[in-house]
Amino acid sequence: MPTNVIMPQMGESIAEGTITKWMKKVGERVERDEPLFEISTDKVDAEIPSPAAGILTKILATENETVAVNSVVAVIDGESAVDSAPAPAATAAPRPEAVPPVVLPATPTPAGQIAPSPAALPISEQSEGGEAGEIRTSPLVRRIAREHNVDLNQVRGTGLGGRVSKKDILDFIEQQSAGGAAVPAPPVEVQKVAPPQVTFAGETHVVPMTPMRRQIAEHMVASKRTSAHVYTVIEVEMTRVVATRERYKNEFEQRNGIKLTFTPFFVRACVEGIKELPIINSSVDGTNVVYKRDVNMGIAVALENGLIVPVIKRADEKNFLGVARAVQDLADRARSKRLSVDEVQGGTFTITNPGSFGGLFGLPIINQPQVAILGVGAIEKRPVVRDDAIAIRHMVYLSISYDHRVVDGAVAEQFMGKIKKILENWDEPVL
Repeated sequence: MPTNVIMPQMGESIAEGTITKWMKKVGERVERDEPLFEISTDKVDAEIPSPAAGILTKILATENETVAVNSVVAVIDGESAVDSAPAPAATAAPRPEAVPPVVLPATPTPAGQIAPSPAALPISEQSEGGEAGEIRTSPLVRRIAREHNVDLNQVRGTGLGGRVSKKDILDFIEQQSAGGAAVPAPPVEVQKVAPPQVTFAGETHVVPMTPMRRQIAEHMVASKRTSAHVYTVIEVEMTRVVATRERYKNEFEQRNGIKLTFTPFFVRACVEGIKELPIINSSVDGTNVVYKRDVNMGIAVALENGLIVPVIKRADEKNFLGVARAVQDLADRARSKRLSVDEVQGGTFTITNPGSFGGLFGLPIINQPQVAILGVGAIEKRPVVRDDAIAIRHMVYLSISYDHRVVDGAVAEQFMGKIKKILENWDEPVL
């Protein structure tokens, strides 16, 4: 039976979306939950999964066309989402987590709660054994796994919410057959962002801003209009941190399955600084200062077409390993478009890392409605004076942009001094 594919509403404040790419052509078969098209809105970029298995018979909205939410954008002729879903067990309870997450907004601007259209999202997700579980797959993927005796726990899903797609399972099988090993994800600090290619047909080349780029532009200009930006830069010796990382990085990765990067060190230092100077973790509401109990740490992640700031919620409650896991997980899923809107909202302080591209330091724009943002420069060996002698040490420049409406220079300097003291005298266990 025909199934309508609906333009989903990715937040109650979003009224329309632009289809940026169709992943299937008319006449091609699509599996349920397989990515069907990509959309872009003023808050969210997302891959939208197919609501049914069957043949894509009609495409009613072309690429780069903007349509209202809940509009029919395509028709699939085949099994409906209800018919193709595996039958749930009689005692199974509803699973709110079955709704797949959407792609991150470019910047964590406030947005409504996610209200995806039921027709555009899968109704249920099952694990290989037929019971509700952590492995998100389709019946086709589970059948392929059984036929090839593959444990789905070993397959890394690249679909929405970590879903294991048909391509994931086939790639895994091919890799196993060739005797290859999975390539680990790069550390968070290693970011490769290719600039857009421009082909000139005349003296100029005009390209409309994407919704993500427009949103970044509006957010940055609004921040400069709102906050009285002031900056300060300090130099920090990273010798103990570098030595700690070098000593434990192999064991850390073997024991925990993730890279030991520098980002968790900076997160932990900022958390301790905020505990002493809570004004750094506040916002402004008219003539009121709103102090935030939880430290929700935003970590800026560069993408090919913009910037995303996933948030580590309640970072002050996590130990070093917990922070490291959260950093790696959020960064990986940010780059593969698998984070929910909630995971980029509610930040109270942000860290951005121009040093990952070699920058000595930057003067970042405050991420509203926060009142401060830390910039981390490149960690490199430099000659410094120690005990009246020239020594070579690992050094880094840290900058802070703060809102002078509520944060005074003395407070910002104390905050940076606290970070400096923690990093230069690092003694927190990482294992």
